[in-house]
Amino acid sequence: VDAFQAWCGPCKTAVDLFQRIRNEVGGNLLHFAVAEVDSIDALEGYRGLCQPVFLFYAEGELVALVRGLNPALLRKTILELL
Repeated sequence: VDAFQAWCGPCKTAVDLFQRIRNEVGGNLLHFAVAEVDSIDALEGYRGLCQPVFLFYAEGELVALVRGLNPALLRKTILELL
């Protein structure tokens, strides 16, 4: 989940990265979503940050978090979790 704030919008670079990885590993293994933290109370702790935050869930549980746009770290995290 790309947790973003309304003033900056979702990270286009990350969306492209996730789409490429999803195509590589198959669509059933990886799902990507964006969530505006200003409108979701459960994400209140991520408000006021000036960098993107990527939340990784498996079976409804938060299993990893990456702060900032670091394509190499995002890719590594995704592949390790899969």
